[in-house]
Amino acid sequence: MLRRWMPERVAAPCSARINADCTPLGGLPANGHLRLLSFNIQVGISTERYHHYLTRGWQHLLPHAGRSLNLQRIAGLLADYDLVALQEVDGGSLRSGYVNQVERLAQLGNFPFWYQQLNRNYGRFAQHSNGLLSRLQPAALEDHPLPGPAGRGAILMRLGEGDNALAVVMMHLALGGRARTRQLSYIRELIGGYRHIVLMGDMNTHVADLLLYSPLRDLGLLAPQLAATFPSWRPQRCLDHILLSPELTLESVRVLDQPISDHLPVAVDIRLPESMFARRALQPAH
Repeated sequence: MLRRWMPERVAAPCSARINADCTPLGGLPANGHLRLLSFNIQVGISTERYHHYLTRGWQHLLPHAGRSLNLQRIAGLLADYDLVALQEVDGGSLRSGYVNQVERLAQLGNFPFWYQQLNRNYGRFAQHSNGLLSRLQPAALEDHPLPGPAGRGAILMRLGEGDNALAVVMMHLALGGRARTRQLSYIRELIGGYRHIVLMGDMNTHVADLLLYSPLRDLGLLAPQLAATFPSWRPQRCLDHILLSPELTLESVRVLDQPISDHLPVAVDIRLPESMFARRALQPAH
């Protein structure tokens, strides 16, 4: 059964609803292993050349027959992952055939939990959104519009409790440097109380800017990815990232050679530190 998750703390009005039987468990994976993927899906539009931005631009406004097939292809990529961050998703409007693409991908990929963050609401014409798909039930979920030009947002998902919780922040940042700095400063405050952190999404800048010159520079984050993600047909710029706090062990990283959108998806496998499970093991049985 699919469950749409209600954020614990909503920073702006949100229409998400939760089923009555969906109670927070917040379980970390029993084997300490997580597979993560971030993908800007460009509302299901297949872009294979620069001129497609012109010739296929109408697909940002109107439905087209190939979008459903593209969603099936995207869902095929997501099947092996535990947590998926989606950017440029439509929440159910004319151009998507009134299909909530986050929910549809959750159905196709058999993800039991999903969340849609609506960032620009143009009614029946467009529902610009971020999305979260999860095989793990969050302990908490927070919806945060980001400062700067309207229409950018971040989702904070927490797995586990207390000092050993894992904070995963999924985001789509602004194109402009000043706005992006404000947004990263906001995110830096969000994660200030966490030791174990994953930041993932379309960050619209190169990794050196994030690690050396942004408000994140004091965190000692690791950036395992080196390959470019944009444009998908001839990648030249690395704009999509999954950043890790130093305590998390990187097991693998890949940029998937799947030019379905104008971005390529980036994926990492990580192992959580044993300390995150030690406290749980010491607790007495009830």
